[in-house]
Amino acid sequence: MGHVIEHIALEIQTLAGMDCGFGRTRGTGEVGVYSVVFSYMEEKVGIFAAKSSVKIAEALINNVEYDLEADIQSMREIREDHRLGPSTGSIVEEAQNRGIPWIRLNRNSLVMLGYGVKQKRIQATITSQTSSIAVEIACDKEDTKNLLEASNIPVPKGRIIYDAEDLKLAIDSIGYPVVLKPINGNHGRGATINVRDWAGATEALEVAKRISRAVIVEKYITGFDHRILLINFQYVAAAKRTPALVTGDGKSTIQQLIDKVNSDPRRGYGHEKVLTAIKVDETTLTILREKELSLDTILPSGKIVFLKSTANLSTGGTSTDVTDLVHPFNVFMCERIARIIGLDICGIDIMTNDISRPIDEDGGAVLEVNAARVLECI
Repeated sequence: MGHVIEHIALEIQTLAGMDCGFGRTRGTGEVGVYSVVFSYMEEKVGIFAAKSSVKIAEALINNVEYDLEADIQSMREIREDHRLGPSTGSIVEEAQNRGIPWIRLNRNSLVMLGYGVKQKRIQATITSQTSSIAVEIACDKEDTKNLLEASNIPVPKGRIIYDAEDLKLAIDSIGYPVVLKPINGNHGRGATINVRDWAGATEALEVAKRISRAVIVEKYITGFDHRILLINFQYVAAAKRTPALVTGDGKSTIQQLIDKVNSDPRRGYGHEKVLTAIKVDETTLTILREKELSLDTILPSGKIVFLKSTANLSTGGTSTDVTDLVHPFNVFMCERIARIIGLDICGIDIMTNDISRPIDEDGGAVLEVNAARVLECI
């Protein structure tokens, strides 16, 4: 039974998106008592799998039903709570490929690469060489925007607000459509785009204030969302980001189309795979209601419906490599932005219809400069 439990523990971890294959079981000399060893990717998940595998074996012996899917989902959630973030994980993986030793210093994403005088510390894409002042600037959207605007970088017209009265003044000045987002948000949390009326604006304000007391209101810029990656102030890569969407086939409901998209083996829970499964949440339902649609609506063939207001991969969006398409003017501008903020590693979000043209000719704008988690869509 020890050998059976070993294989159950390995298999349920694999079903939860953690491919583990090593295990050994040896008798202790006492009947029914075994020493069982098996591999894991996250320690707390391994402990959960050990306990769960015993319960599963007991359920099989007693011929009773067991909710295996609940355990698998629990392991996924534990993994997402304790694993390294996607940016930190990417750096650690590359360090391993280069034979660089590493150690995790806390339960979050603080990691030390190397030892002694050669050691470097990282947290997400913030390193021991990154300016703390630059990080503070990048985390404050108002400071970032003021610095860029003063340097003649195209940015959306906008202002900081704190309540509905400020919101009314801002919209009177900027005009619809607008974007509302918390001043210190990330991953698209609390952001609402393409707000076109007062009811939508007040609702978006409440959503943003759940994340931050101060909210930024900006003119809505149309186009495609692009993430530009710079390392050591030099352009490295670019990605075109597309929000989660479904395309109608004339016979399937929106929910069925979402299920079909989520069946893609490249999609998983959280950051376990290269793409994240699309989750139907209040944002999705609000977007559908505004379009007079529901999850039971059958979309005409070829009709595209976006399901999220932001293009983040963490909400089910997709990413397309456009590194070789970025216009030299845009490359120079991004490298200049990195110097203006003082950020050695950064992700710059640009909204433009065509990244192969200078954004000042295309009506595009720089939306944000990100100090951490900049590798997630590259």
